[in-house]
Amino acid sequence: MPLRRLSLRDFVIVPELELELAPGFTALTGETGAGKSILIDALQLALGGRGEALWVREGQPRCEISAEFDAPAAALPWLREGGFDNADGDILLLRRVIDAAGKSRAWINGSPATAGQLRELADWLVDIHGQHAWQSLTRPAAVRALLDAYAGADSAALLDAWQRRQQAESALAQARAAQDSQAQERERLLWQIGELDKLAPADGEWDELNQRHARLSHAQALIDAAQAAVTALEGDDADAAAALPALTQAQHALQAQSAIEPEFAALADTLEASAAQLRDAAHSLHAYLRRAEPDPQQLAALDARLGLWISLARRYRRPPEELPALLALWRQDLARLETSADLDQLERAARESHARHLQAARAVSGQRAKAAPRLAAAVTAAMQNLGMQGGRFDVALTPLAEPAVHGLESASFLVAAHAGSTPRAIDKVASGGELSRLALAIAVTTSQLGAAGVLVFDEVDAGIGGAVAATVGQLLHRLGQDRQVLCVTHLPQVAACADRHLVVSKQAGAGGVTSSVGPVEGQARTHEIARMMGGERISDATLAHALELLQPPGANPPSPAAAPAPKARA
Repeated sequence: MPLRRLSLRDFVIVPELELELAPGFTALTGETGAGKSILIDALQLALGGRGEALWVREGQPRCEISAEFDAPAAALPWLREGGFDNADGDILLLRRVIDAAGKSRAWINGSPATAGQLRELADWLVDIHGQHAWQSLTRPAAVRALLDAYAGADSAALLDAWQRRQQAESALAQARAAQDSQAQERERLLWQIGELDKLAPADGEWDELNQRHARLSHAQALIDAAQAAVTALEGDDADAAAALPALTQAQHALQAQSAIEPEFAALADTLEASAAQLRDAAHSLHAYLRRAEPDPQQLAALDARLGLWISLARRYRRPPEELPALLALWRQDLARLETSADLDQLERAARESHARHLQAARAVSGQRAKAAPRLAAAVTAAMQNLGMQGGRFDVALTPLAEPAVHGLESASFLVAAHAGSTPRAIDKVASGGELSRLALAIAVTTSQLGAAGVLVFDEVDAGIGGAVAATVGQLLHRLGQDRQVLCVTHLPQVAACADRHLVVSKQAGAGGVTSSVGPVEGQARTHEIARMMGGERISDATLAHALELLQPPGANPPSPAAAPAPKARA
């Protein structure tokens, strides 16, 4: 049941209404001027129709419309993307508030929404057909989608092929447009890489060069320091106060008395260990002095290399230690540039994607060409029983000058309402009644294909009666087996075929004129059908005829029983 509930508050002449809706075919009837189309108007507003102050009941600050649907599975990705998904994924609640100044606000599942978003969502929910409310049958995209669904065409594959073609052609166009600038960029990168390649900076080399330069530039000071340390440790022939001889003398003195004083033994061992460490240090200093000497040539080479590092770092405005990473980055940019500038590869990809799109488009075109006459014949046959004898329906496929996202042709519906007339575009047909009946014929023919779960027919009975009216009712009942159908009707033959019957009534009171809606069943429904047939004065014959209309085919109608006329729910 796609539409579960419709709630109105202070809408036109409806103070308050909570209407539960059922599956199948529901008829809405009532006396002229009672406001039968108010429910349709309210539903259109809930689906993004234009909000105006005229919808607000006189004397009230605002009106409110709420519509609760079963959430269509096809709309769930759209709802999630827009942030409108509900914890209860089966329910979809639309709410619209319009104030007395004509300002409008809308919500989808409790989240603020725009009227445009409501209209987008409406395509999955409701399709409204009326004398002046043409929607899907005049929109080329909807016509094409209906034909493709009838044909079983794989329009998703066609769309994917088109998108891939557009991407490939865009990449090629961008590469061609940027070819000159890419050539200049490539030359710049090659020159810069060549300059840094001459330096060949290695990771960590900058710190190492600075350390070596510091040692070479202070070579004599380092030699002097090492020699002074050796002298302090070992002394010379005239210096008995050097560290090592003094330490050795102290160790021997304590060792000689350790037999008498055991504590001296441990101290002597400590002094011996210290002396050993000093001798190792002296040995290392001697080794350093043997290899250490000033090297002006090596220092000059280091000065030159450090100068080159600093010069390139200043030129490219980077710290010297970042030059190795900069060189690696330029090499990556050059590789990407050479790949993107491969026009041969891009042209080949564009040709292949173009061919795949044409192949998919030709396949869909073939399916459309086979389905169009079948759809035309089926709708034409349905028209003959709807008061359009001799009328003809046609599906026109017009080749496009250039392939498009939807294929190689455009699709449109044409109709000739009477024998001998030339089929014309469906929106050019003058009669609103014919348009409504044609919509019914198309809806019944394609009842299992449409995306919208609710079909609304506003006065499809205009200009018909008798057997044609009965046929319309039977077709709506049949349509209600696949979709939820709401129909505003003046004809008892149509209303009698409904699974559920709602009556709209108008009352005058102290607060002004108000309208209410309520279901009728049993005798109350019989009286409503009789009223539609005979007006205010209901006779036994009218009741008997009403009962006959309400009986299933082949059933024996019961005798009419006197019953009070139904009172609409306040």
